[in-house]
Amino acid sequence: MPEEPARNISGGASGGGREARFDASEPATRPEAVVDRLGGLYWQKSYGGRAPVDCLVRTILSQNTSDAASQPAYDALIERFDPERPGRDRDDADAEGVDPDLAFATGDAAPTDLAEALATADRAAIADTISPAGLHNQKSEVLQRVAERILAEYGSAAAFDEFVAGAEYETVRETLLDMNGVGPKTADCVLLFAAGREGVFPVDTHVHRIYRRLGIAPADADHEGVRAVLEAEIPGEKCGFGHTASIQFGREYCSARKPACLDGPEACPLFDLCDRVGVDPDAGEVVDPAEAEPLSDD
Repeated sequence: MPEEPARNISGGASGGGREARFDASEPATRPEAVVDRLGGLYWQKSYGGRAPVDCLVRTILSQNTSDAASQPAYDALIERFDPERPGRDRDDADAEGVDPDLAFATGDAAPTDLAEALATADRAAIADTISPAGLHNQKSEVLQRVAERILAEYGSAAAFDEFVAGAEYETVRETLLDMNGVGPKTADCVLLFAAGREGVFPVDTHVHRIYRRLGIAPADADHEGVRAVLEAEIPGEKCGFGHTASIQFGREYCSARKPACLDGPEACPLFDLCDRVGVDPDAGEVVDPAEAEPLSDD
């Protein structure tokens, strides 16, 4: 096991959750083997401890924009509408390329009552504050409506927190998905990073690309199709780590246009586990797995 990296990508006790590691014993499936291999690259911790409202806000801001744009918007929102919140680690906040999913696990303190603050705020002020994230008028409306619904149905952010932590998994997920502007990834991030639910594997752009490129999920699978495969074939206690480690792997090795395998087998730690769907190392060509020519049976 390598030394713990300077930036903990996976939460654990310092991020509000439970510190844990899993043993990379003989994997039962290829997806589990992938996650076990990633366990040799990245620090293994478990999840939970984030405030559900915070997770909702952070993921909504990250939609259809870059991390570099959404992080300043999130920080500005907290500074303006939740000024009593203890400061977060600026080294983490300012780190280049911090992914919103990873940011959940690196030290954001729980908000005082961000739902009440957003529900009662002037929407134009919210939009102005989050303008770096793009689509600020649309996102400000989504944020305020979600906050209003939480207060109307649960009475407070604390009561909503109890619901997310204690209700049945399917009930929580269906409730979150019923909120206008909350999609599967957002709901799953709340279940993982706030509730610490095992067996939840949120699918973002990196995860969607990687597991179709590996040949683990069908090349034409949508995000929900990839999620179904991963959650069915990876043990529950490994899903949270698998999610954040896959994001890190996507950034460092398996990018959309220049995956490391183009430089040869030694360049990618998952080379022997990967079908490289859509990647032609010999020609140096890369396409989305859904656009790749099907493999011949010959």
